[in-house]
Amino acid sequence: MTITEPATATAPSPAPSPQAAMRLRELVFGAACAAAVRAAASLGVADALGEQPMTVDQLAAAVQAEPRPLRRLLRALSCYGVFTETEDDRYAHTDMSRQLREDAPNSLRHIALWCTEPWTWQAWPRLDEAVRSGRNIFPDLYGKEFFDYLHSDAADSAKVFNQAMTSSSRQSAADLAAFLDDLDGVSSVVDIGGGQGHVLASLLEKHPHLHGTLLDLPQVVANADPRLLPGGALADRTRLVPGDCRVEIPVQADLYIIKNILEWDDESTRRTLRNVLAAARPGARLVVVENLVDDSPSMRFTTAMDLMLLLNVGGAKHSRESMLALMTEAGLLVRDVRPVNPYLHAFESTVPA
Repeated sequence: MTITEPATATAPSPAPSPQAAMRLRELVFGAACAAAVRAAASLGVADALGEQPMTVDQLAAAVQAEPRPLRRLLRALSCYGVFTETEDDRYAHTDMSRQLREDAPNSLRHIALWCTEPWTWQAWPRLDEAVRSGRNIFPDLYGKEFFDYLHSDAADSAKVFNQAMTSSSRQSAADLAAFLDDLDGVSSVVDIGGGQGHVLASLLEKHPHLHGTLLDLPQVVANADPRLLPGGALADRTRLVPGDCRVEIPVQADLYIIKNILEWDDESTRRTLRNVLAAARPGARLVVVENLVDDSPSMRFTTAMDLMLLLNVGGAKHSRESMLALMTEAGLLVRDVRPVNPYLHAFESTVPA
């Protein structure tokens, strides 16, 4: 006689709250929100809208669009606080929509366009493949690595990328210059992988006693901030050094700055940090500035960038723990970790004797 075990009763799952169901539906349609922001930036709606509210017909005439679909676009964006609808059937600016203006002091127009470029819509649906394999999927999509594709096959997208990086760098450079206010005993600074050198230029302008070096790839330093180039206002205190920080850092200084370049892979990060220690005098300062995927008020933003890095180049944003571990492993003495702004943290360290 066979005795059958009684079936184990499974408690029914609790019904989701209406709020949870609504929020998940909104997330599923997140691409529509991103596309709406892109459409507004591409059409120049924020630039056309002045400080006085305007009707949809007025805006449509200004941006050469059809009024009815433009109303639908503005209605969708207003749900997220990008533009607002007035009681008399007009639209007005909000703090967010103003940042889509080309002339805004902290414009995010080029960032909005860059993060929604055509290639992104092909890459995001392949995120599950990147998670399974742990590598970027870009070569599978386009037959070449991300930056090779960008500069050889997507000139318009490369231009948007450069504009986005320039505007982002200018904004964070001012914040970092304010953060690095105490430079007692520092007479020389190196901006490692500093792109056009906006951070370096901001520091040199703020501290007239400083001399600075910009170290980056040859084609990058050749297009440095005009203030740093020969004939520029800061040229007499600037040295431009073409090179790859993962190979060598042939500069001695009192202060080294590495901002947003230690996100490719751990081994290249280790090489860069070791090269700083090989070049620096004992007691020199190194400040590493990164977006963190934890302990940050901008985690929704930084974790999204982290996933985009996985898709594009196989890189990753750091957590506080992972960055501390790599810096300590390299032999640096990390003294403090502090926020520069809501998006960036600075890891302040010194080179030991």
